[in-house]
Amino acid sequence: MSRSSYIFTSESVSEGHPDKVADRISDTVVDAFLSVEPQARVACETLVTTNRIVLAGEVRAGKPGASKAENKAMTKEIVKSLEPKVRAAIKDIGYEQKGFHWNKAKYACYLHEQSAHIAQGVDASDKKDEGAGDQGIMFGYACDETPALMPATLQYSHDILKRLAEVRHSGECPVLEPDAKSQVTVRYEDGRPVEILQIVVSTQHKKRIGLHIATPKRLEGVIKPYVEGVIPTGLITKKTKWHINPTGRFEIGGPDGDAGLTGRKIIVDTYGGASPHGGGAFSGKDPTKVDRSAAYACRYLAKNVVASGLARKCTIQISYAIGVANPLSFYVDLHGTGEVDPAKLELVLPEMIGGATPRAIREHLQLNRPIYARTAAYGHFGRQPDNEGGFSWERTDLAEELKKLA
Repeated sequence: MSRSSYIFTSESVSEGHPDKVADRISDTVVDAFLSVEPQARVACETLVTTNRIVLAGEVRAGKPGASKAENKAMTKEIVKSLEPKVRAAIKDIGYEQKGFHWNKAKYACYLHEQSAHIAQGVDASDKKDEGAGDQGIMFGYACDETPALMPATLQYSHDILKRLAEVRHSGECPVLEPDAKSQVTVRYEDGRPVEILQIVVSTQHKKRIGLHIATPKRLEGVIKPYVEGVIPTGLITKKTKWHINPTGRFEIGGPDGDAGLTGRKIIVDTYGGASPHGGGAFSGKDPTKVDRSAAYACRYLAKNVVASGLARKCTIQISYAIGVANPLSFYVDLHGTGEVDPAKLELVLPEMIGGATPRAIREHLQLNRPIYARTAAYGHFGRQPDNEGGFSWERTDLAEELKKLA
């Protein structure tokens, strides 16, 4: 039996966290390829450490109808164009520090052609549809705890760091540096968030706040008003415990303080631990990789189920085999909150997106666009769809049709 009263915690990390710097770079590479060729294949891993940036992985420009030599030349040209794009992404985050500087860090690129044996399983042909880019299981989740239909603990953790990034970039709060983490602990009653018990914020900072040394106590005075401004009224109480830079000074941060790698913050990227995760990361992968596209599709369907009022919570799992177009399984769990039989949804939902094949997902959500660098920080879910097609999986355009199933 599920519990209705409990305490739960989620964390987030900022765009300047080392792993998120790596994610941003990898997704910048994805966007660079898709900008030139929407059918490009990318699997890019990034390592960042003290004044060093390393790219590795497999890529293919893959223009339909072009010769092998033409595609190889196109791939080579895109790879050659990456360094200024990568440095611009790091500059945008805000790294101009002695230990990690957007213009001074050493850059090395080891991207190479995609394996022909992987390509043959994924590519469509006269005899088969486009197959999944890998085997695996993917999950999507939605709940009615917040207007974004995301878990409250994770949404508030993201919101804290997004606000701190805004005031850092604008110059309103110049003491802040890019690297930061947050954590929010919420008490639930009857499945609803009623009180925040603990708030943790650890942020990289300059040595001084004006004329004064930046102590944790002084930083708390600076940061608390920004945090209070993004949390819904009534959740922060006199009982709420604050932990602002609990270890003390945090001046050495970012890739200089800790190495960063693509794909190490998958729980931050998804649902903060409130839902299962299949294990595959998102960043650095083009949308033929079902680790990314099918996870987006599962979120899209789960969000529409909750938005339609058919359930307060919805978890969806889907599975694939490499090179096979049709999913191997499709599972829906409404956590005892549903107004419809989950088995009925298991039949209906995949057909609403063309059978949930990799090609159908990409086409329905229009994923073959350079929309991925913006996903690299503050979560891939719970965001607003934008005019360029970013976060298309956050639309609730299926909700009205789903209401008919009640």
